[in-house]
Amino acid sequence: MMIKPVDTSFTKVLSLTSDESLRRRFMVLDEPIQANMRFGLLLEVLDKVAEEAALNYVNRFYPDARVVTAAIDNIVVRHVTDMSRDVHFKARINHVGRSSLEIGIRVEQPGGPVRHIASCYFTMVARSGVGEGATSVALPGLEYTEEIEKQRADKALQRRADYKQQQALLHEPPSREEFEMLTSLHTAQDEPGFNGLLASKLTADAWERMYPEQENVPQKIFGGYLIRRAYELASICSEQVAPNRPIPAAVNRINFFHPVRMGDKLHYTARVVYTNGSLICVEANIERISRDRTTKAMSNSCLFTFVNVDEELQRQPVPQVYPTNYGEDARYLAAHRSCQGLIKNRQLV
Repeated sequence: MMIKPVDTSFTKVLSLTSDESLRRRFMVLDEPIQANMRFGLLLEVLDKVAEEAALNYVNRFYPDARVVTAAIDNIVVRHVTDMSRDVHFKARINHVGRSSLEIGIRVEQPGGPVRHIASCYFTMVARSGVGEGATSVALPGLEYTEEIEKQRADKALQRRADYKQQQALLHEPPSREEFEMLTSLHTAQDEPGFNGLLASKLTADAWERMYPEQENVPQKIFGGYLIRRAYELASICSEQVAPNRPIPAAVNRINFFHPVRMGDKLHYTARVVYTNGSLICVEANIERISRDRTTKAMSNSCLFTFVNVDEELQRQPVPQVYPTNYGEDARYLAAHRSCQGLIKNRQLV
């Protein structure tokens, strides 16, 4: 029996209006300020919602199978969250590949009018078995009967193609305009009295050991927890540049390269790589080191975009950041291209 996308719908509600302890847990400050939602925790909930929506589908065919997060596509924050209203996460499977699924999630707050917080897309992979013996499982596809369902499936494939194109562009040399932009940034550093912000100085890092309480899939650490920790460090790092208050504007694509296991030691690093107007881009990476210290690998690579705002959430300018070497130039250019892509597609304004 073929399953339609509508049959995969899954909804989770954060009852902020009725659960005082939950509302307090999700607050940035215990004060009546705007944009008071802990965005890192929101990312953690999103990953869990995507997992549950995917599992509901996968377990129809493989009752003992699990799903893991492979990637998170761009998330653009449309509106800040009102802490006096419940938050609804509405998930649905848009497309099923051989063993992967794209889960679309709309985050909104009901009421008059409905507040659209963000839309995001998670790529999950179905796996069977435990540990090193786990293997991918083949999944049946969905049946698309409505035109909107076909459009969503097509967009899922297009997002995959767009990402591959973006990865290819990373290896492209700078255009003339990009070269002139980087040259001006380096030339400025040679001027007498230069006191600009150097990218090499705008960093933060943290270490953490993984314990059973962070386990999700057997023997593996919950990806949503890792994303939250990376975001929180990136947010702290962004404050080195923002003269007012940085709040999340977008999450650029996040890839999950290697699973993190219990006992692993994690090294989180965050660095401001790009600024433009009121925007701040912070790259955050997570490196895992195995308990026996024989394995070291990149677990996650993230790029978070923040916007600097005043108390009324009006955008305020941030200082220019200056790259000083080839590596910083490359990160600056990658962030520049990413932001320009979001602006071009009217996702980031």
